Amino acid sequence: MKHSPKWIAATAAASLTCGASLSLASPATPEPTAWQHHSAKFSYSGFTSAYTCDGMEGKVRQIMQFLGARKDMTVNADGCPRGSNSPSHMVWVTLEFDTLAPAAAGAATADLVPAQWTEFRLTAQRPFFMDAGDCELIAAMKPMLTANFSLRALDYSTSCTPHEVTFADFRVKGEVLKADPEHAG
Repeated sequence: MKHSPKWIAATAAASLTCGASLSLASPATPEPTAWQHHSAKFSYSGFTSAYTCDGMEGKVRQIMQFLGARKDMTVNADGCPRGSNSPSHMVWVTLEFDTLAPAAAGAATADLVPAQWTEFRLTAQRPFFMDAGDCELIAAMKPMLTANFSLRALDYSTSCTPHEVTFADFRVKGEVLKADPEHAG
């Protein structure tokens, strides 16, 4: 099919106009935040999934970093009776970590970190490190996460059934304050 030069020019102009309008979209304006230090503990008691202490530390670290905690956190899990590589249905987790919070009025400029409200979703297999059997862990972490992260429009839903694993038994979504990549720490 042969197109007229007029049709080609109109199509090119429309493409340029659409492309220009898409490229003019501005990113969200960074807002001033500051790192806040937290100490937290939670206990995991699962009927469905057992974790090794090493595995629990790794999973909790991944969830915390996904939500914007600084990478220099400390995560310690206890309760594995035969060592850190033996599975347990009861694990106690102690954390030391930093998250972002809106900066207080008059905060020192040197302490400010540019951040944005960032949408997130945490479900079975999203992000890649989550599993269908993590429902009881997500339920156990709720008080610690909601108390120590700056969250808004939060929908935190868990419906864990003992000894059953489904892909729709937990869903956490909302927005979290996350540092711009060059300030993520």
